[in-house]
Amino acid sequence: MHVPSSVVVRPARQVAGSVRLPGDKSISHRYAMLGAIAEGNSRLENYSTGADCATTLGCLRALGVAWQRVDDASNTIEIAGKGPALSEPAAPLDCGNSGSTMRMLSGIVAGQGFTSELFGDESLSRRPMARIMKPLSEMGAEIKATDGDRPPLRIRGGNLHAIDYRLPVASAQVKSCLLFAGLFAKGATCVDEPLRTRDHGEVALRAFGAQLGRHGNATQIIGGQKLHGIEARIPGDLSSAAFFFCAAALFPGSQLVIDTLLMNPTRARLLDVLIGLGVRISITQLDEQHGELVGTVRVEGQRLGHAEIAGADTAALIDEIPVLAAIAPCTEQGIRIRDAKELRVKESDRIRAIVMNLRSMGAEVEEHEDGLSIPGSQKLHGAEIDSLGDHRIAMAFSIAALRAEGETLIQGADAAVISFPSFFKTLDTLVQR
Repeated sequence: MHVPSSVVVRPARQVAGSVRLPGDKSISHRYAMLGAIAEGNSRLENYSTGADCATTLGCLRALGVAWQRVDDASNTIEIAGKGPALSEPAAPLDCGNSGSTMRMLSGIVAGQGFTSELFGDESLSRRPMARIMKPLSEMGAEIKATDGDRPPLRIRGGNLHAIDYRLPVASAQVKSCLLFAGLFAKGATCVDEPLRTRDHGEVALRAFGAQLGRHGNATQIIGGQKLHGIEARIPGDLSSAAFFFCAAALFPGSQLVIDTLLMNPTRARLLDVLIGLGVRISITQLDEQHGELVGTVRVEGQRLGHAEIAGADTAALIDEIPVLAAIAPCTEQGIRIRDAKELRVKESDRIRAIVMNLRSMGAEVEEHEDGLSIPGSQKLHGAEIDSLGDHRIAMAFSIAALRAEGETLIQGADAAVISFPSFFKTLDTLVQR
């Protein structure tokens, strides 16, 4: 779907309606990768429409995995699993803008008896990869990078052995990378995280037939297990829903319904934060699908109070912080965010991007090395917003623009294709002016 490079967003009066969202990006990546190394076919309905997840499919095809799109209307793909042995790629693997692809796929190619090179676009080439290079090297893979730990990565895999590893920084992507590598390692690989992060990797591994152990924040996987293909409908993306939840939260009296939405407890902290701010939220039709909770969420806008986000909450909300920060001036008492240094090494320095764009809209904001302090009861005015090529910044400030006085121009709006190509179209269907 084509998204223009700039989009004008006008003030709104209310947000109302119902919507069903494309499949969760985090789950789509993991299901595709595990489907590739499983035995038998996997049929995945509502696969993410984002460019990042298409990038994962492209890399898998380069590794000899056959897949096809069987139904465009339901975004259904079928993957012919190759089992644990993939094919040596004829060319470097293009990970595009997707850190998820590069980090998690590295765990799989590290288990292969050949050499792979993974590269990305300009943004991804700036992102640090030491956090996967160190443990994968300890497991026996040979890895070389540019400037120490920047992509491209050259990985010679095979003959992995299990390790016990404690993540220095909480990261669901790194955890999944090491658990995927653990499938190819001799012995039991244990990954311990300082704070609990989203568990889609573990849930997906179990869905494909793997057995894992868990004690506290440590997860263990024994190498040599065989995976089997599945049929699954991927639930709606909760991080994408965050933008619409926050849009509805901005306008008392707004009513929004999103059905078949992911309700994984390690991802649903956003709902608790919104409830704490004063938003009225109810969840119905709760069900479990391949270990993931799915439900229908109703949001009613109310006057917004105050929120403090730090520690484990920051890790759980790392993708949702940009939109929470963007609406913070419209709360009565503001939002304070700490322990979020990870935001500085995303697709952009998101802390800096938030500060720059909020100030452009007339808001006061205090920048910290690891977060932000944003006072409430502020008025925003329309401005020219620079997304810095970051999809979450483009979408977050489109939500803030709904409460601004005058029009807001989002430059780099086409970055939304990374995770949610139909974002602006969907937003228009829910906004009342």
